Amino acid sequence: MGGQCLKCNLVCGWYKISRIYFKALEKIFEDLKRGVFVTEKLLALIIAAVAGMLMAFQGSLNAALSKVIGLLETTFFVHLVGLGTVGIVLFSLSTKISTAQLTRSPWYTYLGGVLGVLIIYAVARSIPKVGVAPATTAIILGQVLTASFIDHLGLLGMERLPFTWYRVAGTLLLAGGAWLLLKK
Repeated sequence: MGGQCLKCNLVCGWYKISRIYFKALEKIFEDLKRGVFVTEKLLALIIAAVAGMLMAFQGSLNAALSKVIGLLETTFFVHLVGLGTVGIVLFSLSTKISTAQLTRSPWYTYLGGVLGVLIIYAVARSIPKVGVAPATTAIILGQVLTASFIDHLGLLGMERLPFTWYRVAGTLLLAGGAWLLLKK
């Protein structure tokens, strides 16, 4: 019975998030029809925010699955399902991948797959211990600090964006928020 409630909560939550996502997309398209210009940067930020919403659900789903089948098993099956999903999308779009394209990219750009395994494992392990909001805040804090470092140095072919005092203040506020979320 308890498992059924968890299942219902996850499905209802996913449904609500999906509705919010599609309403946001609807609004963007309505604005475009009326001639309201949505900049490329604004659209990218909206897509990133939706990705953040989906990540909170993904972490929760992975944590729930790990309680049933285990952490490593969850990491494996989540990636297996992801591989199947992207395989269906990739082949249904008739995208052609050539060996030449695969060899043009530096070897280290393929480490994203390894990092994905580590991320799924770490998120599924941390959420049951501290909760979704504190874990997600810690994840975001880690992302912002690392992203700021990458931007500041222009690593991995990214455009160099210097670390300003505004970014320092924003990061400190985020860290303060993480600390507050962990308080009982």
